[in-house]
Amino acid sequence: MKLIFEKGREGRGSALLPPCDVPIVEVEEKYIRKSDLNIPQVSEPELSRHYTELMKNTFGVNDGFYPLGSCTMKYNPKVNEDMAKLPEFLEVHPLQPEHTVQGCLAVMARSEEYLCEITGMDRMTFQPAAGAHGEYTGLQLIRAYHKKRGDEKRDKILVPDSAHGTNPASAAMAGFTVINVPSTKEGYVDTGELKKVVGEDTAGFMLTNPNTLGLFDEKILEITDMIHRAGGLNYYDGANLNAIMGIARPGDMGFDVVHLNLHKTFSTPHGGGGPGSGPVGCKAILADYLPSPLVCCKEDGTYRLEYNRKDSIGRVKGFYGNFLVVVRALTYLLTLGKEGLKHTSESAVLNANYMMQHLKNIFSVPFPEHCMHEFVLSLEELKKEKGVSALDVAKAMLDYGIHPPTMYFPLIIPEALMVEPTETETKETLDEVIAIYKQIYEEAMNHPETMQDYPQSTVVGRPDEVKAARNPILRYRKKP
Repeated sequence: MKLIFEKGREGRGSALLPPCDVPIVEVEEKYIRKSDLNIPQVSEPELSRHYTELMKNTFGVNDGFYPLGSCTMKYNPKVNEDMAKLPEFLEVHPLQPEHTVQGCLAVMARSEEYLCEITGMDRMTFQPAAGAHGEYTGLQLIRAYHKKRGDEKRDKILVPDSAHGTNPASAAMAGFTVINVPSTKEGYVDTGELKKVVGEDTAGFMLTNPNTLGLFDEKILEITDMIHRAGGLNYYDGANLNAIMGIARPGDMGFDVVHLNLHKTFSTPHGGGGPGSGPVGCKAILADYLPSPLVCCKEDGTYRLEYNRKDSIGRVKGFYGNFLVVVRALTYLLTLGKEGLKHTSESAVLNANYMMQHLKNIFSVPFPEHCMHEFVLSLEELKKEKGVSALDVAKAMLDYGIHPPTMYFPLIIPEALMVEPTETETKETLDEVIAIYKQIYEEAMNHPETMQDYPQSTVVGRPDEVKAARNPILRYRKKP
């Protein structure tokens, strides 16, 4: 389809403005543009059709099965959107006096209370705009903690080889040296290898539990205790929290700081659907370092914003974070309640195990006994035998109207497909998807040459992904 810029023609428009009825102020020459603003001129029907066409070519969780492993692409209940659209939330200004936004501050205070209870933390900030942003913030808390104690030799962050890619990237951005910790053949942290690298220079250890293989590490208390005895802190990547809500808490596992993904676990819009939110919670030992301001409650029951916090790491985002995302997440929490959250995690684990058990006799499953919220398939044997890769299978899924799972991750599994069905999918949907997997596998075995032709029904087939990554075209340049 054409870009909106390519559809524009001079003189077209979609608005009729009345004559100006206020004095016209002349702008100084130095502030005036030297060239015309490159805005496409289109009629209202053209504009409407353009965005309708874009909508039809966009696949989201509202369109069909969307099992992105480690991304928890669950359905976003419409009641969340209704609450976020209330004028009392939608039309506030971040610089309004505190007494005029007591309801908004109450939302943040209650959200903090609930999320701290779920994670076992003591305080929480909502400033970070996404998970990786939360990782960076949490790592800065760890840095501030060691610096305050005069222990600045701690410059190493330990990261498992099965970690999310953002973990080592965030640690490097925060100025730490990243030390890779290998996994055992069973998919867990190798405690023997961990003992070799932990020491007086260890600032912290980053881990998600369950991990990206969908496995809950049974030695988690031993691992976190090992880091604490060495003087380091434990960071919990909350991307996989959907598996344990109401069942286990990171704080009880020995973690000192955690980031959450409201746009994953707590059903708020994800990716192009809206801004994200990656709040960071911490134990009391790190609370003084959280970004300012924090919401506090006075003795008379009114709320205020606490700015003057001398040990704070400072702001990591303007104002208080993406507030309307917090409104959506709180609505989700209030809708489900304590037992509902627990049932959510139990259902997510059940769905993942149901799919895995039906596929493990067809595809290679490196860890077939059980999983938590997600599981990993390996297509290494299929590629060796028939030349059909994980990419080929993923592309075929597009023609069946489902979104492929995460590909080639975690890196320790060759030809990996990581599947996370989430709790919001019905048994009927899972059965249909399982049948599609089996059908694609049969075609790969019997007619492997056809797998290179997928997808055939999408607007874009197989782009040159290397060229797209190395030479991306990120903006439209007007032709002379």
